[in-house]
Amino acid sequence: MRDLVRNLNAGALPVPIKLISQNTVGPTLGLASMQKSLLAALYGFVFVVIFMVIVYRFSGLLASVALLTYVGIMLSLFKLIPVTLSLAGIGGAILSVGMAVDANVLIFARMKEERKKGENFQQALEAGFNRAWPSIRDSNVTTILIAVIMFLFGTSFVKGFAFTLAVGVLVSMFSALFTTKTLMKLFSSTKQEKIKWLW
Repeated sequence: MRDLVRNLNAGALPVPIKLISQNTVGPTLGLASMQKSLLAALYGFVFVVIFMVIVYRFSGLLASVALLTYVGIMLSLFKLIPVTLSLAGIGGAILSVGMAVDANVLIFARMKEERKKGENFQQALEAGFNRAWPSIRDSNVTTILIAVIMFLFGTSFVKGFAFTLAVGVLVSMFSALFTTKTLMKLFSSTKQEKIKWLW
């Protein structure tokens, strides 16, 4: 009896162990969630493009092309850094897509105001970007500040979200202020700029 108590306390019983079955547990739940998140991101991108084209017509189409360059730059940065994309990280990246569109919406709204005043396309383009810049700058700077605070004081999941959000906001500013503007300048002094319903 004493030997049994000693073996139980030691955690070692003189009993043979036979392997009956073996199962491999894979990360199927995480994989499924990741696939759903990426699919949601794709749907979101498509709906944003449709919205921009319907509301802002050709300007919206050019903004959508700029969004494609945004996505390409983001994926390249994630590969170069490199970044392990968690679900939270994907969420941060998707949110920054919305912010990139928000900047374009502000710019196009200002351009419409300038065109109503009778400004030509080039003047409306410059004025639209110049007048929208303070709002874009302030909103993006405050978002980056919050992202930095979350990265410094948050847990690993929060840090992933904060990092991808901050990178996405920086790239979105580049996309809206440089890529979209460059694409629109290509149509300055062309026949297309005179077709008001396009813009």
